Amino acid sequence: MTKIRILDPDTVNQIAAGEVVERPASVAKELLENAIDAGATSILLDVGSDMAGVTKIRVTDDGAGMTAKEALLAFHPHATSKIQDIADLSTVRTLGFRGEALASIAAVAEVTLVTRPRGAGALAGTRVVVRGGEVVETGDVGAPEGTTIAVEHLFYNTPARRKFLKSRNTELAHLYGVVENLSLAHRGIAFRVVHNGKERMAVQRSGELIATIAGLYGADLARALVPVRGRLPFLSIGGYVSRPSESRGNPSQVVISVNGRSISSRPIAAAVREGYGTLLPKDRYPVAFIDLAIDTDLVDVNVHPTKREVRLSREREILAAVAAAVEEALLGHDLAGATPAEPVQQVLTGERPEAAPAAREAEAAYAAGHRDIARSDRQLRRTEGEGEENLLPAMEPVGQVAATYIVAEGVDGTLYLIDQHAAHERILYDQVAERRDAAPGSQELIMPVVLSLPPKESAALRDAMPFLAEEGFEVEEFGRDTFAVRAVPAALGAMEDPESIRETIADILAGESRTTPGRREAVTCIVACRGAVKAGTLLTHDQQRRLLSQLARTKTPWTCPHGRPTVVAFDRRRLDGMFGR
Repeated sequence: MTKIRILDPDTVNQIAAGEVVERPASVAKELLENAIDAGATSILLDVGSDMAGVTKIRVTDDGAGMTAKEALLAFHPHATSKIQDIADLSTVRTLGFRGEALASIAAVAEVTLVTRPRGAGALAGTRVVVRGGEVVETGDVGAPEGTTIAVEHLFYNTPARRKFLKSRNTELAHLYGVVENLSLAHRGIAFRVVHNGKERMAVQRSGELIATIAGLYGADLARALVPVRGRLPFLSIGGYVSRPSESRGNPSQVVISVNGRSISSRPIAAAVREGYGTLLPKDRYPVAFIDLAIDTDLVDVNVHPTKREVRLSREREILAAVAAAVEEALLGHDLAGATPAEPVQQVLTGERPEAAPAAREAEAAYAAGHRDIARSDRQLRRTEGEGEENLLPAMEPVGQVAATYIVAEGVDGTLYLIDQHAAHERILYDQVAERRDAAPGSQELIMPVVLSLPPKESAALRDAMPFLAEEGFEVEEFGRDTFAVRAVPAALGAMEDPESIRETIADILAGESRTTPGRREAVTCIVACRGAVKAGTLLTHDQQRRLLSQLARTKTPWTCPHGRPTVVAFDRRRLDGMFGR
């Protein structure tokens, strides 16, 4: 008996489906990309679900449509309208090209296709039903121009695959994420998402990326962005990046498209981050929406079954250009103010921002300083306690540098520089960690903070609400994609800034897939970071002394929870050497 055999078609299709169809979002992505390639200007994604998970995915478009013959051919493996031969692979501009999607999906689901060619004068459309890779029904049907594809009973014939799916809300979050990315890359198409009969997303056609961003994520985020532009002979860079103040605890909101293809690329995301230099701490990431137009002969799109990744020739030059474009964009704008960059302001409001008079700016800065001092006092009162014995040398604060570093002098003349945020983060971390295995204390907010989230984030939050309750957050659903936060962990105190609370929860959700011990540790770090005195905050002399006293009584006062130093020392001998004494 020979050891080598040719696999039967059913097995081949199942293997192909395993590469292309991971979850409901994979199905939606393939169908939506086909609709885009068909020239659609309006696309509807209709999703059905029950408590167990997603039960139906239907995509309707007003694209080119198909004839009866083409509709049947579309379900054959490697049947495609997008390339003809190997030479076309080096110039492909469509999102699909392998001809695997429909055949792979139909191998593990029941698929119903209804289509009618646009502008062909056809009086009727075509209906094709495929179950487990077999055509079970075909015929004429009344239909509008365009195509509708419905996928039901996903993985009905591969129950082992179905067991690996996550909760309904997690799968819905992935679905919404697919639509978000495609709508950012294809602003000339209107996208609509309906879930169980209720509209969840509606993205209008727009020629402006910033308008699409504002529609998806809100005007507040759009106002915190600055435009990015760059060019090489073979490369055009466009998009927006956030000011350093609008950062995230993970790189999930760095959205990249190459020639209209939404991709995942660690090197490009790292290049965006590199453009910030020291403007962001090592553990913070920007929000970025980057569009790259690259000569097609420098882009290999045929490196991943789901087309999530691309391979770039001249990658080093491209990454350097991205980093330089981000750096130049940030250098060209006021990064501290709340006024949006001028091009963004004009798109959002149609007005040019007025410059505030110098006197008004000085008055605002004075008021901000008083608010900082009052907030810091509340933060330091929350962390008062006995703690360990004094584990730092005796030192007396003498002032601040850049409202970020405390300068202190030791009794022997040693100069100490203390990172005030890292120091308070260490204090908070020790206190939260000590209480985290007991019932976590909650601080009720004076007024609930209402969060309006994009559908992807709201689905993830809905799924994580029980875990957040265990950690001291009281969150209630408050309408469509809106939530009321009524209480936060006691370590955060009376935090009432909606953006801070949103960022805290977003950071927690980003690590929600960790195991419970790892997730709890991550929450402890996030709560400590968010509740700590910030860099750039003015502290009185008394507040500086209290912070150093609290730090000295922690278990490991020399580093923050992330391992960065809290204190740097220059002894007298080193200082004398630096000045040639």
